[in-house]
Amino acid sequence: MSKRSLRIIFAGTPEFAASHLKALLGSVHQVVAVYTQPDRPAGRGRKLSASPVKKLAEASGIPVLQPPSLKNEQAQQALANIGADLMIVVAYGLILPREVLDAPAMGCLNVHASLLPRWRGAAPIQRAIEAGDSESGITIMQMDEGLDTGDMLASTRCPIDENTTAASLHDDLAVAGAPLLLNVLDTLPEHLAAGREQDDEQATYAAKISKAEAEIDWHEDAGMLARKIRAFNPFPISYTFSGQERIKVHAATACHDEAATIPPGTIVSTGPEGVFVACGSGQLCMERLQIPGGKALAAGQLLTSRHAPLLATGVSLGRDVPYTDPA
Repeated sequence: MSKRSLRIIFAGTPEFAASHLKALLGSVHQVVAVYTQPDRPAGRGRKLSASPVKKLAEASGIPVLQPPSLKNEQAQQALANIGADLMIVVAYGLILPREVLDAPAMGCLNVHASLLPRWRGAAPIQRAIEAGDSESGITIMQMDEGLDTGDMLASTRCPIDENTTAASLHDDLAVAGAPLLLNVLDTLPEHLAAGREQDDEQATYAAKISKAEAEIDWHEDAGMLARKIRAFNPFPISYTFSGQERIKVHAATACHDEAATIPPGTIVSTGPEGVFVACGSGQLCMERLQIPGGKALAAGQLLTSRHAPLLATGVSLGRDVPYTDPA
């Protein structure tokens, strides 16, 4: 197996990207520049914070560039002047115009967190869980001007089960993606020559997650709600209301005890295992909850706290539902 050392530009921003950059830094390849998103305000103090990729690059002594866009000629020329063999893009967050795609001698590769062509777009991890997919994976593709539409060079699979959250699948895919990327780079010309075109008819779109869609609609099926709660953990975290109190739901499971005569959103029963709520179909057992100003706790702990009345049997959950003490 030939292991030619490549001059690589790496473009990425979050922790998922940093795990791939770390793997490259330990390989035979030379990362000559890193592109990442401009520093953003973070935390309660809203101080500017560097991305995980920037922190790793600076600690490794690699030049970091943070243009707000790659659409202007000056930014494109600066990238071309680096003289890279290849650009590797992992959750970068900026659109790459044709001038950038063509600048490296061997083009640009993208490490995408789905089994393309399923789940093109911004939130493939969350959408796979929400949809009830039995598996996800990593696809490495050669980039073109479309949205995750380039030829596929390699892929690997990761299972999704009833305990998988966006956080756990993110970590599994980060672990799986790094060695796959290195394997592709070891014989890059062969992989490029054998690239497979995507079937657009099989494509699905993974729209960006909004905070608004994390609000629980109790008229939905309990199984769907359980998947959404796992898909939206750790961000934006699903939530509901008990009176005026917004309650975050970190973990829940569906059960299929029928409660057809009970209005959706009504707490049917409570116990050490959780808070059971009637849904459009079935019941949802809320297992881990967070009251404003507090930590995420097992539902059983909240039921023995001063917040217990918010989660009592008979309470109706949801926005604009007036709270009535069932006692």
